[in-house]
Amino acid sequence: MMSPEQFFELMLKELEVNTEMQPYYKFLGKKSSWHFRRNYFLQRLRYIKQQLVDSNNRANVSIWDCGCGYGTTCLYLAMNGIKTHGTTLEFYYDTIQKRKEYWSKYGDTSLFTCTYENLFDNRPAPASYDWIIVQDTLHHLEPIDEALEIFGSCLKKGGKVLSIEENGNNIIQRIKLYKYRGNKRIITIWDEKLKKDILIGNENIRSLDSWERLFEKNGFHVNEDSVQYVRYYLPVHYRFSDPEKLLEKEAQIQKDKGLRREYFFFGLNFIAEKKA
Repeated sequence: MMSPEQFFELMLKELEVNTEMQPYYKFLGKKSSWHFRRNYFLQRLRYIKQQLVDSNNRANVSIWDCGCGYGTTCLYLAMNGIKTHGTTLEFYYDTIQKRKEYWSKYGDTSLFTCTYENLFDNRPAPASYDWIIVQDTLHHLEPIDEALEIFGSCLKKGGKVLSIEENGNNIIQRIKLYKYRGNKRIITIWDEKLKKDILIGNENIRSLDSWERLFEKNGFHVNEDSVQYVRYYLPVHYRFSDPEKLLEKEAQIQKDKGLRREYFFFGLNFIAEKKA
């Protein structure tokens, strides 16, 4: 078994080799924000661990990582003996093979397969997955109702969608995104590999309430016990405080369903279960 902390340390060494990843994973950048970025990365990976790696049935589970990006989550799962298929539309798709070569020293990377494809063009077979992971992806899927319908179709009975998202109610992020894209939440882009236009959510992040309504509408139920808000403290707080203490404080704050949780946490994790 490889812990999130062990995986992170090995990934830091990988960034020195696969340098093209450094602009995305900025751990080798400013030292002042290192603990801030590390904590956020580990919080999300620990959520994955809690839901999937710690499961008693993990060896027999079928998982689709929709929008797997660089394949980091899939590689972490592979290091823990869990098979995952990832799909992506990212330009850095070709980097994944280099990553698999690096990680093959530490685990069975054949457990991670990946294809470049659009879920609207290539629907998975009905009832083929137990879990779907959507990490930093759900807010890009458009039309969102069609995407959730596809999820419901390809999940087995009782299947689950594990979502790791930005909190659409976060005040700071809402201001930043409005300056960046205004109200243009859905755009069309040209995909060079597919040679076609595709519809995409333009950082179309939503609140938990909004996601709950969308999932309910499409045959899912969001498990309230699975909801987790993460990253409350800003980088400046890490200059004067112990990183682990800040995580402990965050965990306590997010338990209270108040204004601080709803509007000042950046990250949002939750699980939506397919209804019978």
